[in-house]
Amino acid sequence: MVGGAIALAILTGAKDPDNPTCPADPNWGPSTAMTLTPAVKMGVRVLLAEGVIDATLPERLRQALEADESIGEIWIRSSGGDAAAGNEAGKVIRSFPGMLTRIPSGWTCFSACNFVFMGGDRRVVEPGGEFMVHMFTYTNQRDVIQEASKEGTTGTVRLIADIEQQSALLASDDNDFLIRMGISRKLLTEIMYRQQAVQSEEDPTTRYCLDQEEVRRYNVMPEERPG
Repeated sequence: MVGGAIALAILTGAKDPDNPTCPADPNWGPSTAMTLTPAVKMGVRVLLAEGVIDATLPERLRQALEADESIGEIWIRSSGGDAAAGNEAGKVIRSFPGMLTRIPSGWTCFSACNFVFMGGDRRVVEPGGEFMVHMFTYTNQRDVIQEASKEGTTGTVRLIADIEQQSALLASDDNDFLIRMGISRKLLTEIMYRQQAVQSEEDPTTRYCLDQEEVRRYNVMPEERPG
């Protein structure tokens, strides 16, 4: 019955029965490196950003925007990728004053994609669009953890210290980025850092999708400015 319910949810575009804040089958685009495709949507010149965020994205994004000054919006869907590159790509977008980033209805922006999206000077999460977050962590490096455990106590202690240091640096970078982009820091403390870092049988969810009230509360989608 459970498998049948999940299959039905995917077919109907319904919510995940294990995590009703998010869709059962997120539409976050291809599993290959993000493509950047100019297009005209609703009479506006836009850049379609679709796929996985890699280290080359910030420079490719800058080149694409510099090559076409008529682009006024970036439509984005992604399952995430390189966290540092996501932050840098967000800063690239912010360097183009007035640029609008959009998560269209039916599209999902997850993980490092959040920071690309938040680079927009103006930001829109359409009803039905998913701003999906999770706790950023280094503890998913299972191969590294297994190798360290083979070294015994010394190797494990060293790994734990490294994870703590890297996690602290990442938290600091995230906090600095949110401040620069005008996002409420409560998004980190009240939402992102309260999600499970890894799945467990007791709680299989590691993701959270903000609703329309929440994207406004945390200024992920700012109020429209007059004029």
